[in-house]
Amino acid sequence: MAILHSFAAMLIRELSLFHFRNYSEAGFSFEEGLNCFAGKNGSGKTNVLDAIHYLCLTRSFFHVQDVLNKQLGAEMMLVKGVFDKNGSEEVITCGINQNSRKVLKCNGKEYDRMADHIGRFPVVMIVPSQINLIYEGSEERRRLLDMAISQTNKQYLDDLMRYNKALEQRNRQLKQFGQGRDFDRELLHIWEKTLVDTAQRICVVRQQYVSETSAIFQEQYGIISNNAEHTEIIYQSELLNASLVDLLEQNLSKDLVLQRTTSGIHKDDLLFNINGNPLKKFGSQGQQKSFIVALKLAEYAYLAKHSGIQPLLLLDDIFEKIDSFRAVALLRMLDESKFGQVFITDTDMERLQKALEHNRVKKRFFLIDEGNVVILEK
Repeated sequence: MAILHSFAAMLIRELSLFHFRNYSEAGFSFEEGLNCFAGKNGSGKTNVLDAIHYLCLTRSFFHVQDVLNKQLGAEMMLVKGVFDKNGSEEVITCGINQNSRKVLKCNGKEYDRMADHIGRFPVVMIVPSQINLIYEGSEERRRLLDMAISQTNKQYLDDLMRYNKALEQRNRQLKQFGQGRDFDRELLHIWEKTLVDTAQRICVVRQQYVSETSAIFQEQYGIISNNAEHTEIIYQSELLNASLVDLLEQNLSKDLVLQRTTSGIHKDDLLFNINGNPLKKFGSQGQQKSFIVALKLAEYAYLAKHSGIQPLLLLDDIFEKIDSFRAVALLRMLDESKFGQVFITDTDMERLQKALEHNRVKKRFFLIDEGNVVILEK
């Protein structure tokens, strides 16, 4: 399996939380293998995983606004992690200061751009709510592509930021025309040049990502489901069949009426099928959850290959919305496939310990109760 290749080791040794979510102050020391957290819903176990995600990608998995990660009533918030990359220690801090400014530092030095940090500490997070990738609009599925590719491709991330800025400006211009400002085609051309320059490169990379990860995804799904179903992922983009220059010109009248850009890579989508039918309509809850897990494990393999580093793997509420057979098959993979450092949460400590009792990698168990942490025997 692709994940078995030799990659550079990366670990997070220590994690410190200050006024992060429901933690006033907490510290964790982690094992190299499996780090398992059990507690009731709302106890704070998921917040630990999200803090790791925050350090790796400078943002919460769940909240776009940083202020929502700050403990209620606190003036500031800080997450600190001590990472080990091939034996070299790096200390990352990310938080909001008393002036409500977000600050990201590596070894005490502040970054000039947050984007420069993306990809240095690759991470994959799998949560129950990702079932929304199947049910929600295309924006969620594009975000999946963008988050995975951006961690290994700086050009892609820069292109994406330039595209989104130009798209925002073109839409603003269209809205002004719709509100009575005299139409000026040249004003739109200014932003369209950037859209065209970046869109084709983004489309090509997205297509390559789906093509490369599809075989890995199918293999992973087969392991989890015991090869019970046939699954596939199809990348959909207008740019696969037409140039953005032509699309923008063809849809100009419609764009002026709707006051927004109706063509481009911001309309791309992923089609999920099971046994030749849409997963959304024909997949059971267990099949859908297995599909998402396999999709994310394929992302893990992609990140490992293209970064040369074993990403951190964060598995939240692993038994929710998935039957025990599939969950145990997944946990067995953590042993047999030699993933890097893994973090797992569940509501039932006894169930989690039993599921992992034959797993050969090192383990550490944390019991979480409303922000209080107890380390159990390994």
